Amino acid sequence: MGATAVRTETGGRALRWREVLDAAARISGRIFRGLWDSRVLVTLLMLLVLTVSALAVVHASHLNRTLYGTLNDLRDERDAYQRQWTQLLLEQSALSAHSHVEGRAARELDMKVPARDDIVVVTTR
Repeated sequence: MGATAVRTETGGRALRWREVLDAAARISGRIFRGLWDSRVLVTLLMLLVLTVSALAVVHASHLNRTLYGTLNDLRDERDAYQRQWTQLLLEQSALSAHSHVEGRAARELDMKVPARDDIVVVTTR
């Protein structure tokens, strides 16, 4: 009798599980049949559109922030090049000044301004 009682008890548990699974299948069948209702389909479609739209906003915001950071980096680089260009123009102006060229020629090449008597004018006909 002990073995029979175990079988009955095990069979009872299996029966209960089967009933639970049958009930779950009936409920999910009702849910899936209800999905084909036009109001539910419209609601699901709107939910999908809303989700895609939200993800697009997140992506656009991220892209905007990334590009704005890149823009600031490029502006800083442009400003640095502008400062360097200004310094180079000042240096060129200083190095090409007549007094600087004349002083350097006299110092490094032992050149001097010729006297009036040493200047020869050549004319062409």
